[in-house]
Amino acid sequence: MIEREEIIGNCRLILGDCLTVMRQLPNVAGVVTDPPYGINYGGLLKGKGDGAGGSDKNGWKSYGAPAWDQERPDRRTFDEIRKIAPRQIIWGGNYFTDYLPPTMRWLVWDKGQRDFSLADCEFAWVNENRAARIFTYPRAKALQDGKVHPTQKLVELMVWCLKFLPAGTVLDPFMGSGTTGVACVKQGRPFIGIDIDAGYFQLACDRIRKTYAQPDMFVGRPPVPRQETLF
Repeated sequence: MIEREEIIGNCRLILGDCLTVMRQLPNVAGVVTDPPYGINYGGLLKGKGDGAGGSDKNGWKSYGAPAWDQERPDRRTFDEIRKIAPRQIIWGGNYFTDYLPPTMRWLVWDKGQRDFSLADCEFAWVNENRAARIFTYPRAKALQDGKVHPTQKLVELMVWCLKFLPAGTVLDPFMGSGTTGVACVKQGRPFIGIDIDAGYFQLACDRIRKTYAQPDMFVGRPPVPRQETLF
C-alpha cells in the first residue's frame, strides 16, 4: 500500500512497503539499491560507540539499534526486484547469495583504508556476465557527504553505478535517505524511490529538493548504453 507519495522534479518518492509497492509499478530500466543486510547494525556498533548515537575513535557513528536491520528482506522481495528491471545492482549482494544466482560482475567500493573498522570494502551483485569493477574512494572523504542514515552510501558511488545501467528510469526500493535519487538528479535521470520509514522518507524528500535547487546539479547526461567486452 502506498502511504504517501511525493513528486519532486523527475523523481517519484513513495512511502510504503517495497514488496507491495513494486507490484503496482511499471517496469523500469534498472535498479540500484542497498537493502538491509540483517546483521543487526546497532548491535555490531555497541562497544565501538555508546550504542545510542555516539561515535568511536574511527568516526563510526551509532544510530541506536535500527529495527529494520534485524532481518533480511525475504526472497519474494528479491524476486520482484529481478522482475521489474532488466539490470539490477544490489549492494550487500554477498549477504544474499542464497537468493541471487551466480554472476560474473561484482562492483566493489574500495574504501581506501585497511583494518579501520568493519569492512575495508563493500560488494554489489550485478546481473550481468561482464568483468568485475572497482571504485576507489576514501571513506574519510565519503563522510563529507553529510551522513544522515547509518548505512548511507556516497553520492559519487551511486553516480558510478548509474554508468552500468541502460538509459531510463532507475528504481531504489530501499531508498533510505535518498542517495540514489540524488545521483539520478545530478545525472538527469528519472527516479523512483521507496522506503518504509517515514522519517527517512522525509529526509530523502528534503535531500532531493535541495539537489534540484542547486544551480550546478547536472554533472552529466543520461548514459547511452554501450557495448563492453567480457574481460
